[in-house]
Amino acid sequence: MTDTRTVGLVVHPGRPGATARAAEVALALSSAGIETVVDACDDPIGSLASVGVAHTSLADATLELIIVFGGDGTLLRAAESGFARDIPLLGVNLGHVGFLAEADVDALPVVVDAVVQRSFTVEARMALSVSCTNSDGSAWQSWALNEVSVERAGSPRVIDLGLAVDGAHLSRYGADGMVCSTATGSTAYAFSAGGPVVWPDVQAICVVPVSAHGLFSRPLVVAPNSTVSVEMLSDGAAMLWADGRRWVQLGQGSIVSVSRSASDVLFARIHPAAFTGRLVGKFALPVSGWRAQGRHVD
Repeated sequence: MTDTRTVGLVVHPGRPGATARAAEVALALSSAGIETVVDACDDPIGSLASVGVAHTSLADATLELIIVFGGDGTLLRAAESGFARDIPLLGVNLGHVGFLAEADVDALPVVVDAVVQRSFTVEARMALSVSCTNSDGSAWQSWALNEVSVERAGSPRVIDLGLAVDGAHLSRYGADGMVCSTATGSTAYAFSAGGPVVWPDVQAICVVPVSAHGLFSRPLVVAPNSTVSVEMLSDGAAMLWADGRRWVQLGQGSIVSVSRSASDVLFARIHPAAFTGRLVGKFALPVSGWRAQGRHVD
């Protein structure tokens, strides 16, 4: 007797076609003897349950893989079920850019075959651990795949932030905020704030001031074993966000510490693709007609 194979599904129920695509994959996996499960909130009207997908909490289920139908936001939500449990995520892009997704909807047969045959590879992505200590002694902890951000909230005034690396004070900023990102998150909020694009296999923490006033306001790239600290020096309202999903309010004297997480986030890859090609495809970069097209450039 073989062990039952179970795959989790995470679906953006508001994304057109997401539930139908998930049902298509679930039926194909079922015919290969693989069970599928979904959180009830992702199947509010029972469309997936009607094709045999069980409603259960993915956080409690024993899964070999989580297939995600949506955009990058949906994948970040799915990461909460796979993080620290060594469950790979496989994204099917139904969003706009879908930088974290592995496949588009026209590749669903390839996705199903890779899952059935276990022919996918697993790639580990560095995550961040974040903690916050407030002046009243309260504390908060979380983690992030893309980024940790400190942002002003509810006021047009900039916030006054102090930055330290490994306990050594570095600079002070009047800014809209501060972003600490992984290489994975370098193409998300950090990119929009003017940070560098970092190749996924680079282990580093990017520190990007947002709309900062000051001479020294360039993005920084620090070692993965470093700890980045951001202190709220002003009395303005601010929020601390982890991947734009988990948050806590900050006050004057709050200190945010960001370091590498002990756990990685795992991604399932069904075909090897150079990150350069992903950048070109997702951002529609102008390489057509370039004189080096089609040949290697040393």
